[in-house]
Amino acid sequence: MKAIRTGAKPSSLETLAWTDIPDAPTPGPGEITVRLKASSLNFHDYAVVKGMIEADEGRIPMSDGAGEVVAVGDDVEDFAVGDAVVSTFFPYWLNGATPPGAFTRVPGDGIDGYAREAVTMPAHAFTRQPKGLSHSEAATLTCAGVTAWRALFVDDDIKPGDTVLVQGTGGVSIFALQLAKAAGARVIATSSSDAKLERVRALGADETINYKSCEEWGKRVLNMTDGRGVDCTVEVGGPGTLNRSIQATRVGGHIALIGVLTGRAGEVQTAMLMGKNQRLQGLTVGSRQHQLDLVAAIEANGIKPQISDSFALENLADAFRHQESGDHFGKIAVEI
Repeated sequence: MKAIRTGAKPSSLETLAWTDIPDAPTPGPGEITVRLKASSLNFHDYAVVKGMIEADEGRIPMSDGAGEVVAVGDDVEDFAVGDAVVSTFFPYWLNGATPPGAFTRVPGDGIDGYAREAVTMPAHAFTRQPKGLSHSEAATLTCAGVTAWRALFVDDDIKPGDTVLVQGTGGVSIFALQLAKAAGARVIATSSSDAKLERVRALGADETINYKSCEEWGKRVLNMTDGRGVDCTVEVGGPGTLNRSIQATRVGGHIALIGVLTGRAGEVQTAMLMGKNQRLQGLTVGSRQHQLDLVAAIEANGIKPQISDSFALENLADAFRHQESGDHFGKIAVEI
């Protein structure tokens, strides 16, 4: 079967190789074989193929995978041949607290991922797909969808009447917008593009801010909330945006620190964070149970993941180049 592998170190988009690999093995006890149909791009995947995250040479990238069960091993009760399934980011984090060493077994990072035609994995490495979604739509849930779910409803308790701030129009932020609106929250969204802000308003954003034309957007958020600030900020920028997020969040509010798009380190206004008694919590995706809860929420609310563009697996490097451009809105899908 076919797959994409990273090349010799240092890894780059130019060294990604479309290659032949052995067929997926027959599933053993507790395992399933999945004919993969789709994946989707995350910044984490980009960091792996660009060499920003250390991974073995020849790694099969991509942490998201969706497809159809084609074989089932003994002792598997949750799945049958023909079921539509979607992968989990942490195959061995089923519930409860994050286990030590979880990243050593993340597909596309610590182990081979889903940039291939089929895979045999433990059954608990997958959940069912939400009914009514395509494989490409389901493949967006593994990383971006579960991250947004955990930020709002596991590490926080967003409810009707709360206010949520989302940054940009990438996968996590768009999922957070959709989920927060489904919960009855008010959403303020930022972007550097007026055209994209029109699209987030169409998805339900209550107020929007162009952070290029309004550099002091933290103050703007305070004005929009009558000086109170938002209950929860979905912080995907990192050090370049964190201090304004602290400013924009209410006393006692929650900042979900998710991304490092502006870098890995920087100055933090710790006095303001402390003075506002805020909770700054880092998070990386979530457990299998979090994904099961997200699947139920998507079905109950009819949420449709937003896919901006789609690329064939053999053109994965071009998909990442499109991601680099920042022109996408929501998720970039990969058809397998």
